[in-house]
Amino acid sequence: MTATLIALSPADVAARLKSGRAHLVDIREPDEVAREHIAGAARAPLSTFEGADLSIAPDRDVIFMCRTGRRTGANCDRLAAMVQGEAYVLEGGLDAWKAAGLATEVDRKAPLEMMRQVQIGAGSLILIGAALGVLVHPAFWGLSAFVGAGLLVAGVTGFCGMARVLAVMPWNRTAHA
Repeated sequence: MTATLIALSPADVAARLKSGRAHLVDIREPDEVAREHIAGAARAPLSTFEGADLSIAPDRDVIFMCRTGRRTGANCDRLAAMVQGEAYVLEGGLDAWKAAGLATEVDRKAPLEMMRQVQIGAGSLILIGAALGVLVHPAFWGLSAFVGAGLLVAGVTGFCGMARVLAVMPWNRTAHA
């Protein structure tokens, strides 16, 4: 049996939150949430979702959200299994919430999400390799091929070497008090 999440518009979610009838659960990863989030949303990243403590009063609606709604849609069985009764989803996710003019908390000092950093790094290296291959020597096309192979391996295995390297860069280190 496939579970479904009942889609709610950003305005409906905002009204339910304001009335205290709902509990919003953000399933994005910590690096995404650190940059921007909806105030008061509980955090239950998909990578550790089954271990999340979703102790929610039975009289409150549980509304799941991600950035665009794709992750919630792709994981509705997992999400719905964590709650008793009906489960809801913020239709269009954080992007739709912002498009509706609703407030978010933004920390511009937080690093960009890791996936965006990988996309920027990989894209830059591929373009540099291609340009140097045309302008300097064809051997530089090997750089583009190497990065492309790394992306292929990341997609097939789930291991991304570039993400591992970027994770230890100074801008991605958390400050310790």
